[in-house]
Amino acid sequence: MYKNPYPTVDVIIENNGKVLLIERNNEPLGWALPGGFVDYGESVESAAQREAVEETSLEVELLDLFYVYSNPSRDPRQHNLSVVFLAKSLTPLDEMKARDDARDVRFFGFNELPALCFDHARILQDYQEFRRSGNKPRPGEGR
Repeated sequence: MYKNPYPTVDVIIENNGKVLLIERNNEPLGWALPGGFVDYGESVESAAQREAVEETSLEVELLDLFYVYSNPSRDPRQHNLSVVFLAKSLTPLDEMKARDDARDVRFFGFNELPALCFDHARILQDYQEFRRSGNKPRPGEGR
């Protein structure tokens, strides 16, 4: 049977040098960027905004497309690719709360990141390099 990868989105929301992560309530358990699957008939932009609200209660403005990660082994559940966006919250941050499949939500400094699910450690490593150099990741095997 022929199968295509599933499209997903992840959202990087930064505030005062810290990045927002959710603690997942479903397998695989652990911390991750807010995000999820793109529904049929939905744009990746709409999916990113929907997932941010569903998991963090924050409405976001998408600022830029960061990168597309497509390594077939990036998610242990199945082959997917993730469109990663940079965003800012339009909702006051004191209204942030975990919802949907998120158990907890909070900001972490880049030097205090917990163990991350999927390939989110790689994504945040690339994002830190982008912040330092201003250059987005370049296409390459393993991303």
